Amino acid sequence: MKILIADDSIVSRHLLDATLRRWGYEVVVACDGNEAWQILQSENAPKIAILDWMMPGLTGPEVCRRVRATAKDKDIYTYILLLSSKSQREDLIEGMESGADDYLTKPFDQHELQVRLRPGVRILELQHELISAREELRDQATKDFLTRIWNRSYILDILGRELQRGARENRPVGLLLADLDKFKTINDTYGHFAGDAVLREFVRRMSGSIRPYDAIGRYGGEEFLIVLPGCDVGATEKQAERMREALANDPMWFNEEAQLVTCSFGATAWVPGIAATEEALIRVADDALYAAKRQGRNRVVFLPFTGAALEAVPVGPRNSGTK
Repeated sequence: MKILIADDSIVSRHLLDATLRRWGYEVVVACDGNEAWQILQSENAPKIAILDWMMPGLTGPEVCRRVRATAKDKDIYTYILLLSSKSQREDLIEGMESGADDYLTKPFDQHELQVRLRPGVRILELQHELISAREELRDQATKDFLTRIWNRSYILDILGRELQRGARENRPVGLLLADLDKFKTINDTYGHFAGDAVLREFVRRMSGSIRPYDAIGRYGGEEFLIVLPGCDVGATEKQAERMREALANDPMWFNEEAQLVTCSFGATAWVPGIAATEEALIRVADDALYAAKRQGRNRVVFLPFTGAALEAVPVGPRNSGTK
C-alpha cells in the first residue's frame, strides 16, 4: 500500500521513510503542504497520508480540509494522520475537526505509529470490498448473465438517453433489431450448450463490428438490440450490413463440423424533428425484422421511421437468405 509523507523536516522525513519501507509500504515524499496537496490530487494517489501540522505553504489541517472537501463525490477515501509537536487538547480537537482520522505527536513512537496505521489499512480494505461488491451488484443488474452485454432493461435505458441526446444535439440515432436465423434448430440439433456458445460468439463478432460508443444489448432469447448514436439512414444501413457479414462470412464449429450461422436485421433510424418514443422506434425495427425473415433471412431490411411503418425496403443480398 502507498503512503504519503509530508514533512518539511528532512530528519523526520527520513525516519518515517525508513520505518514505513521496513514495514513493507510504498512511500511517496512531499517537502511541503502544496506538494502534498498536488500528490493527493494526482491519479493513483496514496490512500494514506501522514501530514506534518506545520509546513511551508499549506499546513497539515489545511491539506486535510481540502481533501475532505473534494472527496464528497468520490469513491476514494484518504486516511489521514496528523503529525505534530502540539499535544494540547485544543490542538487535538482542531486537527480532528479538519477531517483527520488520527493524530500522532512528535517525536513519534514507532510502535504507536504502527498501531495507528492499522485502522486505516482495515478501513481502506473494507472500502475496496464494498466498492467491489457494489460494482458486482451493478453488473448483475445491468448485464445479461450469459453474454455479458447489456440486458433488456438497460439497453432500453440507453436508447432513451440517446434519443434525448439526439434531440438536444440535433443528431440522428440508428436502431437495429437482430435475430439469429433458425436458432431453435441449433438447440435441437446440437444442444443448448452449443446454442449458448453461438450466442456468445455472435456477441463477440457484433461487438467487434461496432464503434466504442455504440451499444448492444440482449433484447430477449436470440434477439439483440443495437443502438447507433449519430447514424442516419445510410450509416445505419451500412452498419447493419457490416454486422450481418461479420456473422455470415465465417462459419462456426459444432462437433468438429463447420456450420454457417446467419442473422436477420431490422433497421430504422430516428432523425431530429420527428416525435418518437423508444417503443415506437423498436416497433418499426421489429416490423423490418419480420420483413427480413419473410424475404428469406440472412439480410437487412430498413424501414424509415415516420411514425408509422412503411413498405419494407430490402438492403443487402437478395438471394442469400436461408429457407
